[in-house]
Amino acid sequence: MNNYINNLNETIKSYYKILSKDFPEFLSEYIETPAMLKQSKISVSCGTIYSKMYNQMWYSSLDHSIAVSLIIWHFTKDKRQTLAGLFHDIATPVFKHSIDFMNNDYEKQESTEELTTKIIQESTELMYLLNRDGIKVEEVSDYHIYPIADNDTPKLSSDRLEYTLSNGLGATRKFWTLEDVKQIYGNIEIQKDESGIDELGFKDIAIAEKFVHTMSILSRLYIQEKTLFSMQMLADIMKKMLDKNLISIKEIYNLSEKDIINKIKQCNEDNIAECFKNWENATEINTSESLPKDKYFVNIEKVKKRYINPLVRLDNKYKRIKDISVKADIDINDALKYKTAKYVFLDFNFK
Repeated sequence: MNNYINNLNETIKSYYKILSKDFPEFLSEYIETPAMLKQSKISVSCGTIYSKMYNQMWYSSLDHSIAVSLIIWHFTKDKRQTLAGLFHDIATPVFKHSIDFMNNDYEKQESTEELTTKIIQESTELMYLLNRDGIKVEEVSDYHIYPIADNDTPKLSSDRLEYTLSNGLGATRKFWTLEDVKQIYGNIEIQKDESGIDELGFKDIAIAEKFVHTMSILSRLYIQEKTLFSMQMLADIMKKMLDKNLISIKEIYNLSEKDIINKIKQCNEDNIAECFKNWENATEINTSESLPKDKYFVNIEKVKKRYINPLVRLDNKYKRIKDISVKADIDINDALKYKTAKYVFLDFNFK
């Protein structure tokens, strides 16, 4: 096992062992490359972890990517699909989807993905390994081509499964124990969707309901007021600093979040450092249905809603849980109908 894995905390190590009893050795060399390791300095929290409004487990973009690859390996034993899962977030910038907000990509949150191929091709280490293993870049640079790795919402894919499990373990909020994760994961198998395409699905309705219930809560937490505020504020800070040439696009994609935060805190332009400090030390957010005066506020009407309506086995057929479970139907509708306050703000303003 590689050095990065050895230095992870015991919870994440145990979680990985649930996802795949055997750690595929070929992954180790790929993980230990500079292009992958820089993802270890980026949190999956989109930057929210740096405010006192949150109490989250540190879980990096690399941790997530490794876990996705282990899920794919567990179900497919296919090297190319597994590597595609490992690489799927290699183009993630600091503060993750907050940069999608900077790019006005609120609904799809995919604005940074186009750089994946470029980053792989520019990595001498990754290209050496791929050429050695006889793998073409196009076979691993787009995990969307593998339905077990990724598929359209609201289907269950390895990516969607992973972030639901890890966010429920504490990356967003602690809902599950490792035993819960083991129970849920052990109930999943490869099934066929309505079009005959492979998809991850559940063997038992009760376990699917358990998964969907927590998924529904997480779905709302992803777009709660303080989260939307935090992501938009970080996006606006990045935009201001870019416009003033205080940071570069290259730095957003290559520096650690710690390095970028240091640049923010040392910034003497406008009141950027002061605003960040106020957010960093805030313990609650303010909401309003009327326009706040002389305050920095956020008003995002359309945002990506992350939810899952998985398949479940019923009488040797595969059905969507929403169609056969009243409980799951209510939970999924709660996720879809969730609305935030019109305006979200803190008591400061950018110049």
